[in-house]
Amino acid sequence: MTSNMLSERSKQVRRDAIDISLANGGYHYGGSFSCAEILVNLFDEIMGEDDRFILSKGHGCWVYYVLLRELGFNPTLEGHPHYEPENGIYCTAGSMGHGFPTAIGQALARRLKGDPGKVYVLIGDGEAQEGTTWESLLIGGHLGLDNLVVILDSNNIQGSGYVNDIMPVVKPLQGAAYNCGWDVREIDGHNEDLIKTLTVKSDKPLFIVANTIKGKGVSFMENVPKWHSTWLGGDWLSQAREELS
Repeated sequence: MTSNMLSERSKQVRRDAIDISLANGGYHYGGSFSCAEILVNLFDEIMGEDDRFILSKGHGCWVYYVLLRELGFNPTLEGHPHYEPENGIYCTAGSMGHGFPTAIGQALARRLKGDPGKVYVLIGDGEAQEGTTWESLLIGGHLGLDNLVVILDSNNIQGSGYVNDIMPVVKPLQGAAYNCGWDVREIDGHNEDLIKTLTVKSDKPLFIVANTIKGKGVSFMENVPKWHSTWLGGDWLSQAREELS
């Protein structure tokens, strides 16, 4: 997928995310839009039928739902994903920090059973402050789970403000992951870097910091904390649709 194709595809899934969220009482556009290119790359270009995806940062669910529906699934359209394996959802998210340890268990189970495929999990930088994230780094590194890929959507804003004002976490987390035995990489989360970095094989669990922009694609949302959970309507809605057209 070229850069232009990814840009147009990501605009389309953001438009569709607005439509289905408004129809189902949803919001949380900032965190959904920051991970759009990550999810498009995973679902369109990277994951095969033996792979599994877990959305730990539950607020990013609207783009996720769009992609699941495109694949023929019919997920329950709520503000956070709930466990529905028949609809492609393999972990309940919303209580922050739980998707990563769930992915650890699923990756270990696959290895013990000799099942093929990788487990991909997307976490947020706000939830990375949770103790379960750090414990999972220890366990994943100790077990050497080379079938596990963790992607951190590092958009620098969490529910109540800027991450660095509340609890700086990304750089310490990168250092901890490296020291725990992970292969640590850093990419631009809004282009094809994710595809490129995953072509480089590793015999370690992989921890990717994807630098992104909260609210990416809509000018008045970008890097503005309130769009973590602000309802979209009126002139804002018209402008968002125009910018994503």
